[in-house]
Amino acid sequence: MRALIHVQHLLGTGHAVRAVAIGRALAARGVAVTLATGNRLPPTLATHGLDIAPLPLARAADATFKVILDESGKPIDEAWKASRRDALLAVAAAVRPDILITETFPFGRRPFAFELRPLIEMARTDRCRLVAASIRDILVRKDDLAKERWMADTALALHDLVLVHADPAFVRLEDSFPFAEAIAPLVRYTGFVHAPSAVAPPPGDGIDEVIVSCGGGPVGTRLLEAALGAKTLSARAGDAIWRVLVGREHGEAALAALAERAPPGLIVEAARPDFPALLGRARLSISQAGYNTVLDVIAAGCPAVFVPFAEGSETEQAQRAALIAARGRCTIVEEQTVDAASLAAACDDALERPRPTPVAVATDGAERSAEILIEEAHRRSIR
Repeated sequence: MRALIHVQHLLGTGHAVRAVAIGRALAARGVAVTLATGNRLPPTLATHGLDIAPLPLARAADATFKVILDESGKPIDEAWKASRRDALLAVAAAVRPDILITETFPFGRRPFAFELRPLIEMARTDRCRLVAASIRDILVRKDDLAKERWMADTALALHDLVLVHADPAFVRLEDSFPFAEAIAPLVRYTGFVHAPSAVAPPPGDGIDEVIVSCGGGPVGTRLLEAALGAKTLSARAGDAIWRVLVGREHGEAALAALAERAPPGLIVEAARPDFPALLGRARLSISQAGYNTVLDVIAAGCPAVFVPFAEGSETEQAQRAALIAARGRCTIVEEQTVDAASLAAACDDALERPRPTPVAVATDGAERSAEILIEEAHRRSIR
């Protein structure tokens, strides 16, 4: 059996992390998996067992996602779209998938409908048994209800399944999508997709430290800047080593500039694959509230301060952080107002509370997704 996964991350890297985890779970069950990706994968991401098919690169110009740039930094045009569509269709023609997975689309990535509709149509006319959409726990709300209606209508027209990577006992699709009932026949909850790295940190790293992170995209600058000054202002965390992890997309110059300004006892370094294990040793985590980071924090069981990404019209991280806060598991600082003083105060608040109790959620979403996809593809082959 063959599977083709299409993933296009534009700012953060969570979409790619989930897609790779599901791909590896499929591969572990004997499925030949090709991952067609339109952006560079994080260097910390293990992709063994997958055939990576790179497409012409695209990224968002900013957090509004209104302008998509090509590898040279120019807005994409019709010629670029045609070239990219042809490249994707060539991958599909070579793979001839039994299972096709569109990560996010049609619940996002609408600007890429120019290649995804032809991809799905091509799969339907070939041997493909199953077309599935793969979405995270919380969708970003749109300011126009018609756009959300389009998502539902498109899923009903083009897809056989919608895999929702969440535990419905914790959060449900209808909490962030007003047309969840309309697509209910397609929806299958998988549990959260959590695939922490098995890399162990060197002895000593992370022990009783404050770990500051900002995800894999080029965002979180306000958080990083605030962290430089918060260490000396915190009554409960000022004596700890602070380890600030900077994502690749910020660039080497930004990392060097932060490191040059770091106070004593604060380490600035590039994001590392042993991040989940560092959290397991930490006194406190300070981070944004992206899907993968929140799961790593929950798994580690460490106190947490979340500074949810909220640029543009983003609502997803704020909603996720609020769900954690309602269970007494974190302190929240708004991104628009975060500074050294507010971050230090949040650290002290988080550390004054009793150590968080475990949050019981299903985190085997990659494995469950693979099982659902394979079972459904087999069922459709014998109709």
